[in-house]
Amino acid sequence: MSIRSHPGPQEPARKGPALDADRAARCTEAVRDIAEDLVLVADALINRATDDTATTIELFTLASTVADLAQEATGALVVRQRSQGEPLDQLAVIANRSVDRLRRKYHPRTTDQNLAKRVRPMHAPTLVQWAQGVPTSKNSLRLPHQRLACALTRTWKESNVPQRTVAQHMNVDPSYVSRMLSGQRDITLRNMKLIVDACDGNLELVKPLWDAANGVRPTVGPAHALRAYLRALRYAAGSPSERQILASLKQGITRTELCQALDGPGVPEWPVIQQLTVALQSLPEISRPLWSSARPFGTSTITIPAAAFG
Repeated sequence: MSIRSHPGPQEPARKGPALDADRAARCTEAVRDIAEDLVLVADALINRATDDTATTIELFTLASTVADLAQEATGALVVRQRSQGEPLDQLAVIANRSVDRLRRKYHPRTTDQNLAKRVRPMHAPTLVQWAQGVPTSKNSLRLPHQRLACALTRTWKESNVPQRTVAQHMNVDPSYVSRMLSGQRDITLRNMKLIVDACDGNLELVKPLWDAANGVRPTVGPAHALRAYLRALRYAAGSPSERQILASLKQGITRTELCQALDGPGVPEWPVIQQLTVALQSLPEISRPLWSSARPFGTSTITIPAAAFG
C-alpha cells in the first residue's frame, strides 16, 4: 500500500502590523504639526533669501530644517498608512523606494517614539535672544506670538463673527482657529490675513506683530516701522487711553513723549520707548532694534541672530 505524502501546513503569509487606530491618529496629528512647522520655516527661508544681508550659514540652516521636517512627515505618513492597514506600494512608487526599504526605515514603534519626543523648532528667526535660552512664565505673555494672538482675538471678538464662520472662511476646523487665537498654535501669514479678512479687521494693526513674531524685516521706513509696531502693541493691549498709559508708567514719560513715540515727528530717546513697550505688555528686546534703526545715527539694519533655530 503506497503511502502518499501530504503537504504540511503552509506557513502564513507575512503580515503587516495590526490595525492601530490610535497610532494612526497620533501620526495624523503629528503630520499637522510638522506641516505647520514646514510652512513657517519655509516662510522664514523666503524672507531671508530675499535679503542680501542673509549669510549662507543662516540660509543653509533654514533649508536643512525644511529637509528634516520633510523626513519627519514622510515617516509619520508611512506609519499612518501601515497603521490603517493599507499597503505601501503607492507610497513606495512616489518615494522611489522599495516597500521593504520604507518598512525598514520607518518602523512603527520607533517612529511613534520619535514623534512623541520630537521638539518643534523655533519657527523663525526672532528679534529676541534670551540670556537663558528659555523665556520665563512671568514674561511668556509678552512674547511676540502671544501679542499677535491677543490682537487677532480682539479683532475676532469685535467683529461678532462666529468662530465657526471664521473657520469656514479659512477652510479649517473651528478648534484650529481657537488654538491660534489662544496662542497655542503658530500663525502663518496666510492664516493671519484670512482671520483679519473674515473679521473685516485692520491688517495694519496686526501685521507688525506678525513680523515681530517671525523675524521679518519691515518693508517701510524705520521710523514708520517703530510707530506701527507700537500702535499694534497698543491695539493688542486693548487700546488704553493716553491717560491710562501715563498712569501705568507713574508719569515716567510725558504726554508729549508718548505722542511722539506713537505718531512722531521724530523718535524719542530709548528710555521712553523702553517704558512704553513694557506698559504695552511687550519686551524691550523686540523694540530696541526697531528704535536703533529709526534713530538718525542708529544702525541701518535690524540684527537677527544667526542661531535662530538653536
